[in-house]
Amino acid sequence: MDKNRDKYIPAFSHDFLTPIYDFIMQGTMREVTFKRHLVEQERIEEGHRVLDIGCGTATLTILLKRAHPEAEVVGLDGDPKILNIARLKVKKAGLDIALNRGMAFELPYPDDSFDRVIFSLVFHHLTQENKVRTLKEAFRVLKPGGELHVADLGKPQNALMYVPSLIIRRLEEASDNVKGLLPEMFRNAGFDHVEETARYMTIFGTISLYRARKTGHLAFTCHHPMLPLESKIACSI
Repeated sequence: MDKNRDKYIPAFSHDFLTPIYDFIMQGTMREVTFKRHLVEQERIEEGHRVLDIGCGTATLTILLKRAHPEAEVVGLDGDPKILNIARLKVKKAGLDIALNRGMAFELPYPDDSFDRVIFSLVFHHLTQENKVRTLKEAFRVLKPGGELHVADLGKPQNALMYVPSLIIRRLEEASDNVKGLLPEMFRNAGFDHVEETARYMTIFGTISLYRARKTGHLAFTCHHPMLPLESKIACSI
């Protein structure tokens, strides 16, 4: 058995950096800009259930709830230390947000239970196998018609972004990201309408935003007017 299969990789690969995670993100990753774009593209509606997987210190989770107080927002992360920081931030903000501990590739939620599933800077922490497992889990917990929204390291958009991508792919599990393989991985997990919606340059490389959908199908039998009454055909919408 591969002992590293379910290994958790903390933010920036080292536990000692967790207390200053927010400071590093604000200074290096254009966090506010791309996360606000991510919130806008999600088109969250009243009554929606929204899951922020790998919520970290809950920066995005809080943005989501403030922008859509009528939606139910849930954050999930596998790091108990970073969840403690997140809970303090949520309490200080005075918001009603559930924060759960769990792994992205073993979600503790039933099938078809969320309208939106969001990942922000999560996939480059995961091995290729766990990327696949995580996307299957995201597809499972999304309702038919629900949407996947992702912000993560992507394929370098120019030569300037190519150099930092060489560094980050050696430090973390970012090779799939910088090769531009994430959209195909989304499709292989069952998602369609996959699109890259934006790109941002940062000191760690290109941050790409993606959107995809879990298309719902309603199957039933119906009678076609050109067939005998006893004949039925399968219909879907």
